[in-house]
Amino acid sequence: MSNEPVSNGTIVLIHGLWMTPLSWEYWISSLKSKGYTVLAPGWPGVDDRTPQQIRDDPKPMANKSIDEICDHYTEIITRLPEPPIIIGHSFGGLFVQILLSRGLGSAGIAICPANPAGVFALPLSTVRATLPVLSNPFDYESTVKISESEFRYCFGNTVSEEESKALYDRYSIPSIAHVLWQGAIGGIVHPKGVLHVDFGKSDRAPLLLISGSKDHVVPPQTVKKEMKAYQKGSGFVEYKEFEGRSHGIVNERGWEEVLEYALEFVKRDKSLA
Repeated sequence: MSNEPVSNGTIVLIHGLWMTPLSWEYWISSLKSKGYTVLAPGWPGVDDRTPQQIRDDPKPMANKSIDEICDHYTEIITRLPEPPIIIGHSFGGLFVQILLSRGLGSAGIAICPANPAGVFALPLSTVRATLPVLSNPFDYESTVKISESEFRYCFGNTVSEEESKALYDRYSIPSIAHVLWQGAIGGIVHPKGVLHVDFGKSDRAPLLLISGSKDHVVPPQTVKKEMKAYQKGSGFVEYKEFEGRSHGIVNERGWEEVLEYALEFVKRDKSLA
């Protein structure tokens, strides 16, 4: 009789803009302790480098595109022996939707996800959060550093200034301007392009959309519009809003509740067992 632990399956974690796989550190240790095989590969150019290494040399990230990043994760996922659960945060949440639309994954969890083409939402808080990058079109092919105060508005608005600084020092990296510009205008210029999601896809894996009530970057109203877009299809989609959570939802206090809800969503679908 084998003494090897039985795996509950594979989970692929996809980080968001301004972050690295380190942002999932609590999730990784918790999921492994629950018997999951966990992969948290970085975006191309982020790779397995530390935040400090990226701050020192952000050039490998410059001009990376959404399609290039999604192709990167497609290659990783298609090499796996079985379809994984795909969990993404922020732009990673948008990538989850694109990957599920490609027919990948056994389930998807999109946490505070950037919006796909066809979902038009530009709240003032989102404008303020992205203005440091989008205010200068000459940065399109480069990377843009996020300041400590900008980070606090985007990720640390529900914690103290001291806590926000600690999060900034540990996690933050420059943004890839190309990705943010694609996210801002790509769906308008090319509605069937890289940001396209097949909302009506009948055989798409189950999808959970999560928002935080205090999120300045992707506020609940944006995620609710994404949820509404899926109503035209027959695939299973669920929406959950967590009260008092910011865009830093995956590593701020209370992250355990978000993780447990995501896992319960997966377990509720018998076909994923």
